[in-house]
Amino acid sequence: MPTMSSARRSQWPVWLCWLAMVLDGFDLVVLGTVIPTLIKTGELGFDAVGATFAATISLVGVGLGALFIAPLSDKFGRRKLLIACVASFSLFTIGVAFAPNVAVFSLLRMLAGLGLGACLPAALAYINDYAPAGSAGKSTTRTMTGYHVGAVATALLAIFIVPNWRLMFIIGGVAGLLLLPFLWVKLPESLPEAASAKTGPAKSSELQASDPANTTTAVEHSTGTKPKTGFRDLLQKPYPMVAVGIGIASFMGLLLVYGLNTWLPQLMAAAGYPVSTGLTLLLVLNLGAVAGLFVAGILADKHGTKKIVLMWFGLSAVFLAILSVKIPNEFLLNAAVFVTGVFVFSSQVLVYAWVSQLFPPRLRGTALGFAAGVGRLGAIVGPAVTGTLVAANIAYPAGFYVFAAAGVLAVAALFLVPHEVRTADTGVLAER
Repeated sequence: MPTMSSARRSQWPVWLCWLAMVLDGFDLVVLGTVIPTLIKTGELGFDAVGATFAATISLVGVGLGALFIAPLSDKFGRRKLLIACVASFSLFTIGVAFAPNVAVFSLLRMLAGLGLGACLPAALAYINDYAPAGSAGKSTTRTMTGYHVGAVATALLAIFIVPNWRLMFIIGGVAGLLLLPFLWVKLPESLPEAASAKTGPAKSSELQASDPANTTTAVEHSTGTKPKTGFRDLLQKPYPMVAVGIGIASFMGLLLVYGLNTWLPQLMAAAGYPVSTGLTLLLVLNLGAVAGLFVAGILADKHGTKKIVLMWFGLSAVFLAILSVKIPNEFLLNAAVFVTGVFVFSSQVLVYAWVSQLFPPRLRGTALGFAAGVGRLGAIVGPAVTGTLVAANIAYPAGFYVFAAAGVLAVAALFLVPHEVRTADTGVLAER
């Protein structure tokens, strides 16, 4: 296994983490592409209730994976966990293609979600271990572009493959299996403790000297004490207030992401726009998301992540409120939705970037897993709340008011998070 210092000149880890996010993007939309076919044909016994259960249990699996499996990357290393997560996700996803009924289909989706849920925090923790100091914003946001690329690519693939829904899951699983040998051969271990074990004390000192971002872990290692990791650390000073603020913001962030991706076309139809316009706006929204990721990362590294994430959530609330007003001009409508996508989607990613800065490397995977896991609860609540409004025929404009309120609550929660986090053994961990 290559060490961090020898691999620092390589772009392999950057691309491999990006490809891991592509798998996450695949999982985001694959169920949505096959559910209409499953309900229409009644195959496996699917109906609307069964489809809702399968979709919900999939998100539950992802949330549980983020909360309880992702922290293992702090104990056993990012590389090992990433490989294990991609392997399990791939195998269970292939298994979905051969499910005999709705129950087994849903169970396999949940098991696949466990691996995939841990994959995102582990990959983001890895890329922030690996990236140069002061580039957490760009590293996180650029890695997360893979999420949207995977979603768009899967949607396009479905146009040519569906109604053969089984082949969709086989392709997704095989793609993950093809990624495994590259992860095994080309991905170095990122944790300084692992690097020191492989390279010895002298080279470990060189690594720590060349990588200021990991000096906090070097301090822990030099004291001879084995650092503890786990969710109990998030309950100890100075982390509880940080965890509360980050958890609420992440919940609201993914409520917006999943709520809009699920119901935007229907909200626009309720407003009187043609159905085709609503579908086009969904694409425009996600194009804005990709643009926003690049811009947000650059600004966060330049001006401080807290300032930018507060601004991003605040502007998300403003533009979501604007969408509650019918815009007759097609160009202005598309522009408004594009700009909304710029702010809404990258707001949540900036939360991940900030978490990577606020917590030391020994807790980075745990903290990211907590943020992603709590956020997945918002991913379940968002579509459910909006769906309730749709059923009550008040989705427009009430749906956009709910989304705008979520943005405001995220801003309020992040104000709770201090600019500086100090601990006895690491000093100032974050001032951004």
